[in-house]
Amino acid sequence: MASPDRRDGKVYVMPQEVTLALEVALATGRPLLLRGEPGSGKSSLAAFVANKRGWRYYEHVVTSRTKSEDLLWTYDHVRRLSDAQVRESGTTLVDADYVTPGALWWAFDPLSAAGGTEGAPVRADPWAEINAGRDARNAVVLIDEIDKADPDMPNSLLVPLGSHQFTVSDTGQKVRKDKTAEAGGNTPDSRGQHLVIITTNEERELPQAFLRRCVVASLAAPGPDRLVEIAGRHFKEYDGGFSAADESLARELAEELDRARAEARKLAMRAPSTAEFLDALRACRALGITVGDERWLQLKSLTLLKPQQPGM
Repeated sequence: MASPDRRDGKVYVMPQEVTLALEVALATGRPLLLRGEPGSGKSSLAAFVANKRGWRYYEHVVTSRTKSEDLLWTYDHVRRLSDAQVRESGTTLVDADYVTPGALWWAFDPLSAAGGTEGAPVRADPWAEINAGRDARNAVVLIDEIDKADPDMPNSLLVPLGSHQFTVSDTGQKVRKDKTAEAGGNTPDSRGQHLVIITTNEERELPQAFLRRCVVASLAAPGPDRLVEIAGRHFKEYDGGFSAADESLARELAEELDRARAEARKLAMRAPSTAEFLDALRACRALGITVGDERWLQLKSLTLLKPQQPGM
């Protein structure tokens, strides 16, 4: 079986409200901010859009240590200092050798990110495999879980996200979206589009200035009907098919998931996600377990209602 946590973008069930929000973000050139509970499918949307449109795809998962510059570039000060201490007399260190482009740089200007400018080192696209054969003009960027970052970080991204350009302060190099397209003619068609999708689990309030510059949509946890549809698409794509028996089992588990969510809320536990529903369904299918089976309650605690502490 292939990895259960895929970012190939092949399967996604798009709610109508998210479809409209996506179209508005593309029409306005604004980032799309997706709100919703963990596991509601926010992070999977970007890869799906990129795959469906044949656009390049990049992502950055935010942590509490993430700075806005990390999405643009990083500079290896430690390696440069080490090289400066051991360099031979008469040799000159080139600052560009210590720069690593971030996801937004690769999206805005892949030629310069790869070293298409004079004096820049040749760099490999970290997403080269998934982007092979995709349209060089257009890109989708996922900035995942921005609420994990320091409160000042989102506002620091306003200028590069709004203008699609920035200056690498360590080298003075200017990066802008339209530069790559100029080789093929700087026309509206050649400039391409860059869709930035940002997710938040609402663990921290985002700055109002940042929210004003985004198209904001909420992604609700899928109900039983949508869960069965999601299961059908996943099983047909990755698991060799979706029989009538599989659909019946998926329906039972989807209703169990609804009850598990209600139970989790009463116990102040984290509600089970769509990914955990799919895990439970695959386990039931592989092991021949059905709802009501003596092993079901144990499987439910292993896949859906996972105790946060031993003995809970």
